[in-house]
Amino acid sequence: MSITIAPPAVVGGPRLLLRLEGAVIFLLASFAYVVLGFSPMGYFALFLAPDVSFLAYLAGPSVGAFAYNLFHTEACAAVLGVFAWSMGLEPYIGVALIWVAHIGFDRMLGYGLKYASSFQDTHLGALGPAKKAVA
Repeated sequence: MSITIAPPAVVGGPRLLLRLEGAVIFLLASFAYVVLGFSPMGYFALFLAPDVSFLAYLAGPSVGAFAYNLFHTEACAAVLGVFAWSMGLEPYIGVALIWVAHIGFDRMLGYGLKYASSFQDTHLGALGPAKKAVA
């Protein structure tokens, strides 16, 4: 007998609030990017850059989840933004805002941080069709 155990995930109202929070983060970071006068072409050119971390899944799900989570955590983008601001490196402030916008966009769509069990297992629930326990 084999049983599939799904990793823990946020459900119900809190899941909806986290997705709404992602939408707000996406909109605010995008708005700040525009207000600060950064290049729209730069925004579109770099918006999907954090998804290059998918390539780490070629080394296995544990390495892939680690890399994906590293590039999809607001803390890393915030550190870049604060460092860039403190050092007067304005273009990198724009990069940090794009990075935060990307993360917010992903959360809004339900793409959460990954568990090492599978790319589809996220803190916001499983991606794709629902998994069924095998008895």
